[in-house]
Amino acid sequence: MTNTFQKQILPWMLPLLFLVIWQIISMLEIVSPSLFPAPTSVLESFYELIVSGTLLEHIQISLYRAFIGLLIGGAIGLLLGILNGWSTWSFYTVDTFVQMIRNIPHLALLPLVIVWLGIGEASKIFLVALGVMFPIYINTLHGIRSVNRGYIEMGKMYGLKGWGLFRHVYLPGALPSIFVGIRYALGVMWLTLIVAETIATSDGIGYLAMNARQFMQTEVIIVTIIIYALFGKLADIIAQFGEKKALRWHPYYRK
Repeated sequence: MTNTFQKQILPWMLPLLFLVIWQIISMLEIVSPSLFPAPTSVLESFYELIVSGTLLEHIQISLYRAFIGLLIGGAIGLLLGILNGWSTWSFYTVDTFVQMIRNIPHLALLPLVIVWLGIGEASKIFLVALGVMFPIYINTLHGIRSVNRGYIEMGKMYGLKGWGLFRHVYLPGALPSIFVGIRYALGVMWLTLIVAETIATSDGIGYLAMNARQFMQTEVIIVTIIIYALFGKLADIIAQFGEKKALRWHPYYRK
C-alpha cells in the first residue's frame, strides 16, 4: 500500500461508500424521499442555495460568530491556563472557581444568557466563547504543569528566567497539549454555534436549518449538516497544519 494511497485516498473511501449506499437506498425508495432525500437532491438544493447567494450570506455570519467566539474564549482560556500553570498563587486562587464554572454545562446557561444579553449577537458569541474556553484552559494548564522539571532546571542553569524561561522551556513543552485543547475546542465551537443559532435570529446556518425544518425541506437541513461537518474538518486541518509548523522540532511531528 503506497503512502499516498494510505494518506490521501483511504480516509475518503468510507464517506464515498456511505454516499453510494445512501443513493441506492433512496433510488429503491426504502424510506420516503421526503424524509430521506437522495444525495443528488441534496446536491441540487446545495447548488440552488449557492446560486441564489443565500448560503454564502448565512455562512458569513456563522463564521463571524465562530471566529469571534473562538478568539475571545481561546485567548481567555490560554491566558488563564498559562497563569495558573506558571504561578502556584494564581492556581490556588483562581482554579477552583474556574473548575466550578467548567462543570456547569454551558448550553444549560442558554435561558440565562438570553435574559442577560438578549437574542442579539452578544449572546451567541458569549456561548461560543464559553464553550471553547475550558478545553483550551484545561489543556494549557496540563501542558505547563507537565513540563519536565529537568528541562526547567537546565534552563535555569543556562541563566534563563522569567519570559526567557517561559519562551524557551515552558511554552515548547506545553505546545502539544495546547494544540490538543485547540482541536477539541474547535469541535465544541461548532456544536455550540448550532445551538446558539436556534435562538431567535434571522441569519446563520443554524437559522437556515431551523427555517427549513418548518417547511419540511429535508434537503436543506442535510445541506446545513454537511456544511457544519466540512467546516469542522477544515478547522481541524488548519489546526493540524499549525501544530506541525509549531512543533517541527518535535521528533513525532517530523513523520
